[in-house]
Amino acid sequence: MGAADAKAAPSQKPPADERLAGAGLVARVLQRPEIGALAGAIAVFVLFTSTASTFASPDGAAVWLDVAANFGIMAVPVALLMIGGEFDLSAGVMVGSTGLVLGLLVTELDMNIWPAIVLTLLFGAAIGLTNGVMVVWTGLPSFIVTLGTFFVLQGVNLGVTTVITGTVRVADIDLAGGFESASKLFASTFGAPHNFTVAVIWWIALTVLGTWLLTRTRFGNWTFAAGGNPVAARSVGVPVAFTKITLFVMTSTTAALLGVMTALSLRSVQAGQGIGNEFRYIIAAVVGGCLLTGGYGSVIGASIGALIMGMAEIGIPFSGWNSDWRFLFLGIILVLAVLLNTSIRRRAEEARRR
Repeated sequence: MGAADAKAAPSQKPPADERLAGAGLVARVLQRPEIGALAGAIAVFVLFTSTASTFASPDGAAVWLDVAANFGIMAVPVALLMIGGEFDLSAGVMVGSTGLVLGLLVTELDMNIWPAIVLTLLFGAAIGLTNGVMVVWTGLPSFIVTLGTFFVLQGVNLGVTTVITGTVRVADIDLAGGFESASKLFASTFGAPHNFTVAVIWWIALTVLGTWLLTRTRFGNWTFAAGGNPVAARSVGVPVAFTKITLFVMTSTTAALLGVMTALSLRSVQAGQGIGNEFRYIIAAVVGGCLLTGGYGSVIGASIGALIMGMAEIGIPFSGWNSDWRFLFLGIILVLAVLLNTSIRRRAEEARRR
């Protein structure tokens, strides 16, 4: 009977302390890698809204969202690559290189724009595959390998374009067959009369896809493991080499996509297009919570970092300030982001130990 009574008696649990539950929620929020970038984005928006009357208007937002989208499209794969423990310093020049490939295919070979786009994307994937294989097989630091790729592509862009066209520019891309239909997908606007660019939609879509890939798939777990501790990851069966090579391919292919979008939007491509932007992509990822040491970060945070940069690029001239100050602004943001992200990372590690 005693056993029956014990069985029938409901198990009594001590009441949960609501203060501890609340503290746990706050701690979890503060440990999110993108929380610092979100706070920064709000601060930057308030700053430029108060100093420029047109900044928060639909027309003003269309301008800085377009700039942010061009940074954000590339910030997504660059963030994934950095979480995987690698860098790609050729991402910026790849935008110009693939734009030139598209332009030369349609102007010199009279190719329809659609097969030219497919070949351009394949070209981007091939460069990414080369970078990834070189990094994995040689064991060289990725910034050295991709810096070499940067200089090779920069030289090829200038040399080949000059030999073929006599200038450092490929023009008249809009005369190619299929240009109008391709332009609607890659270079159109919406929300008239404010004319938001379709690049904003691509940016949002890639952010959603990248977040899902990182947080909801096995490949996302592999990415964190490969960047955090590749030796330990290999010992538990993570295909580190495959993961890193795939991340390089994704980065260069996305650069090719942005190159296509840029070429169709401008209807021409300069040989120096995109050079220097590779640092902006990395800054966006770092501001968004990615550590330079790998193994930690957020795709959403990288997109918020790109948003901050887009607002800064346009907000400074909108406010009537000297545009040269944007470099100082970006430098300060980068340093503060590294300090904040390191602090957040330390808090997260301490919370896991408890």
